[in-house]
Amino acid sequence: MGYVPPREDQSIALGLENENILEKKGRLGVILPNWKGYFRSEVMRGIRDAQELLRNYLIDVIIEECDTTLPEESIERMENLVEQGAGGISICAMDHPLIARKINELYEKEIPVITYNSDISACNRLCFIGQDLAASGRVAGELMTKYLQPGDQLIAAVANPSFHGHRLRLQGFYDLLSEKKFPKNSIHLIKTYNDYMLTFQNVKDILRQKPGIKGIYMANHSVSGCAEAIHSMGLTGKIHVISHDLTESTKRLLKSGRIDFAIAQDIYQQGYRPLLELRKYLSKTGPREMETSRQKIDIICAENIYL
Repeated sequence: MGYVPPREDQSIALGLENENILEKKGRLGVILPNWKGYFRSEVMRGIRDAQELLRNYLIDVIIEECDTTLPEESIERMENLVEQGAGGISICAMDHPLIARKINELYEKEIPVITYNSDISACNRLCFIGQDLAASGRVAGELMTKYLQPGDQLIAAVANPSFHGHRLRLQGFYDLLSEKKFPKNSIHLIKTYNDYMLTFQNVKDILRQKPGIKGIYMANHSVSGCAEAIHSMGLTGKIHVISHDLTESTKRLLKSGRIDFAIAQDIYQQGYRPLLELRKYLSKTGPREMETSRQKIDIICAENIYL
């Protein structure tokens, strides 16, 4: 509606904020996973815009980017942020007990943590900002069943099941197909770690072993590797592919008919909103409660890519 909240200095002058709290919480931190490509560019776009806005409130944003998926590194990055004075942290990391324990430690120190894109279970994080990933997996399963008959063989590709989000997508997909009477042993699982060549080779290997494959569910990136494997086997148009996230590569594959549907999510907001929510939370002096924010699930085909 065009409303712009007062800057921090204006709020303090008007007596709308607690100056001591704001001085104490003048820095926020972000932890990025070691993912590249579309995810990184979109989430960084959101973080940069949040940085620009938060400068008006005298708040700095510190970014720590992981080089690996090891939980120990994510913990080290959180400790780095705390040492640099971060009063709140936004994190996307592996769902691991060590990381959950660290988040609980920060909770005890009154340093709130918001998870984004992929949640972390069994911890006192403030909230999760992202898509309902189990529901998005169920949507993919519902779309896939329109092309299949019970007993048909298909492939499900996941990047890394150690991430809560990847696991939830896959579980939602499995649950829907089970309800539709597709046996679990008809689904051949592969792990791709979002790597083009690994995806290409794994998909191609199963297509050789199981020539009757009718569909492929890509619960991860590296969709182009899957499409190229299908093409190399002369099966384009004969195997239905459903993927996630509307990357530039995915758009081209949709337009060319090499994949059928993509399920989109707003990754920009996953970089942007946690920082603003942390700022609002830390600025409040009364009871402070937050609810998990779930984003809508968009189904994209060749005809509505740019709508």
